[in-house]
Amino acid sequence: MFSGIVEEVGRVVLMRKIEDIVKLNIEVKKIDAKIGDSIAVDGVCLTVTNISNGIFDFDLSPETIERTTLKFLKEGMPVNLQPALKMGDRIGGHIVLGHVDCIGTICMQKIQGKSRIIGIKPSEDFKGLVIRKGSVAIDGISLTVVDVFDTYFTISLIPHTIENTTLKYKKVGSWVNIEFDYIAKIVKENLR
Repeated sequence: MFSGIVEEVGRVVLMRKIEDIVKLNIEVKKIDAKIGDSIAVDGVCLTVTNISNGIFDFDLSPETIERTTLKFLKEGMPVNLQPALKMGDRIGGHIVLGHVDCIGTICMQKIQGKSRIIGIKPSEDFKGLVIRKGSVAIDGISLTVVDVFDTYFTISLIPHTIENTTLKYKKVGSWVNIEFDYIAKIVKENLR
């Protein structure tokens, strides 16, 4: 489980396919981890399989490649990183599992002084999962929904979030991982 608070922006060193698994190597400077630990990479919960000289290795399954933006990563690209919460840690954002629900596309951006409003169009139905002033994780970042429209919703970014996450590199047309609020998913599932 994660809080949606990005601890570091790492860099992709290498991606290579070996049979049905994609090996992902990421340069990490701040996060302390050991083999077997969970790290959210752009909001996707992955297991550390090796650590060597500040490079963390991860194995991506076909399901992970199919459902997330990790399939678009290339050498040198930045990624949001956050270690799993430990018992007793503060949850500064909201409960984030690292289980991406769908890919979204940034469909609009509006600068408001030093902050920014971003519109995100999910690739799947999001009715009942995104509510005004509710929580959503975008590339693993815990964010508050500003407004909800028929085909997209908006979020607001403060300068700290822009400067300390990969969202500063995103433009209209960029893909993002979306994890809808866990509580909203439970409620919607139980109302069926």
